[in-house]
Amino acid sequence: MTIPPVRGRIFSRPSWPEATALKAALRTETVGGALLLLAALLAIAWANSPWHESYAALRDLSVGVDWGHLKLTLGHWAADGLLAIFFFVAGLELKREFLVGDLRDPRRAAVPIVAAVCGVIVPAATYLIVTRATGGTGDALRGWAIPSATDIAFALAVLAVLGSHLPAALRAFLLTLAVVDDLIAIVIIAIGYTSDFAGMPLLLAVAPLAAFTFLVQRRITYPLLLVPLALLTWGLVHASGVHATVAGVLLGLVVPVRPRKGRMPAVSVHGPKTDVAHVFEHRLRPLSAALAVPVFAFFAAGVRVVGGGFGEAISDPVALGVMAGLVIGKVVGVFGGTYLTARFTKADLDPGLGWADVVGLSFLTGIGFTVSLLIGELAFGAGSDRDEHVKLAVLLGSLAAAALAALVLVPRNARYRAAEAREEQDDDGDGIPDVYEYEQTR
Repeated sequence: MTIPPVRGRIFSRPSWPEATALKAALRTETVGGALLLLAALLAIAWANSPWHESYAALRDLSVGVDWGHLKLTLGHWAADGLLAIFFFVAGLELKREFLVGDLRDPRRAAVPIVAAVCGVIVPAATYLIVTRATGGTGDALRGWAIPSATDIAFALAVLAVLGSHLPAALRAFLLTLAVVDDLIAIVIIAIGYTSDFAGMPLLLAVAPLAAFTFLVQRRITYPLLLVPLALLTWGLVHASGVHATVAGVLLGLVVPVRPRKGRMPAVSVHGPKTDVAHVFEHRLRPLSAALAVPVFAFFAAGVRVVGGGFGEAISDPVALGVMAGLVIGKVVGVFGGTYLTARFTKADLDPGLGWADVVGLSFLTGIGFTVSLLIGELAFGAGSDRDEHVKLAVLLGSLAAAALAALVLVPRNARYRAAEAREEQDDDGDGIPDVYEYEQTR
């Protein structure tokens, strides 16, 4: 008798170590998302108050030195400097997922990667189609990448408001997809939005980056050694004309994510088996979520809509393209990529989940903020009329995507709570939920 092979499953539960790391990361990102929302609301309120000129004056205050184009406004320091921390953490996370996380298994990695790629291509195509159809030409097409990235902190903050208890598998998918499309976005920024390129500073940046790599690969983590090298790498990349956040990703990708045989791993609060990437992530993720992204949001989200500018902004072909890309393009791209991958590989959804769950999650990926606002500034110039229209479109599109996600996910919360209770049940009291032990012994 021949036993038929078991078909693959998508959105299966992650391993217990992966679920533990995921829960810690998402807890930090959820708190960061709440701070991001508060910062954005404060910026919008101030920008539309009688004291709006003081907000603009603060955002446009120049500080720094003339060397290497480092005399920047506070808004630019937030976008070029603080967001480098955000992308450093993204680089760490991506490398960890693919080298030691569950995504080292190509079968697990395929779905979020395909969904992320489709979730970039389809919104970009939607933007171009809608923008051209509504009369946009010339420089309006430069904003094609604005609706490409999901803001994981914003999305998780929305989830917290909705009271959703998404299963661990769906949360892992959302986090991984967001990290992958952030990486795609930074590649787009490096290639498509680099102006006044200077090759010599970029070549010089190789030296401090190589020194940083040499030290971290040997598990030397002294801040007095690493921070100056990281800052020098960042400064030289910035001086080259390439967006400085690229330096953050490069620095994150060279950090080792597993102990080297025969060597002691870096000292960490997590225990002797924790390596350098975990140390850095433990230290920098809270800084990224609680400071870097909210400060950027504060300086980037202050769009002025009072005084008759609202109608002009939302009728701009660029704004229409951004909103369509976030609300329509993202759900079509992410859901379509996931569905086609499942059908092509003949994989089944994990028991207890339905395609409606994937639709709701796909709407959540239409919540764009940090990277969308950054690309808007790069495409049209910070403070320009078109940039202001992009900010409003990103806010409105994200709110619409959140509302549509709520319509799908909130009615399913009872099912999610039951699934969460099963995932947390620990009858033997050993600290590991029973479902994970059961799956490890099958």
